[in-house]
Amino acid sequence: MGMTGHVERLWITAEGSAPMASVTSVRAVPGGLEGDRYLNGTGYYAPMDVCEVTFVASEDLDAIHEEAGIDLSDGRHRRNVVLRGADLDDLLNARFRVGEATFEGTRPRPPCRHVEELAGEEGVMRALRGKGGICADVVEPGTVEVGDEVELLEDLSFDGAGLAAAIRSRHESE
Repeated sequence: MGMTGHVERLWITAEGSAPMASVTSVRAVPGGLEGDRYLNGTGYYAPMDVCEVTFVASEDLDAIHEEAGIDLSDGRHRRNVVLRGADLDDLLNARFRVGEATFEGTRPRPPCRHVEELAGEEGVMRALRGKGGICADVVEPGTVEVGDEVELLEDLSFDGAGLAAAIRSRHESE
């Protein structure tokens, strides 16, 4: 389907509520990222609301800095993978490759009060509203590195019109 952006930054932390650490590469495995809190089961929302891997758009973080004066480039956004040049809406309900790993975008990742508390700056939750990124599951394990391109592999969203056309076509050929 095509390339769409690249990895600008990677962030993980072993414990919930601990500061995020910037890394240059990480291994995606079933359940999340090696060394990250949600794979370890120690995330703040584990086990009730788990995102295996979180993605956020660098352009959204830039807009937050410009519009609200809040600089989240130090990982206080609490997302794992920062992408530049990728439309996160295209990755929702889609299968996509980043580096050696394949992911499936599952749902938006809205901001929460906990992120604002850890960021230590009022307005973070409001600034991230609509810009909080997405959750994704690891479909095929592999290493992800800063600079890796994002490749959209397959749109998995439900297409009612396409389904109806396929049914009509099948009936016409019978």
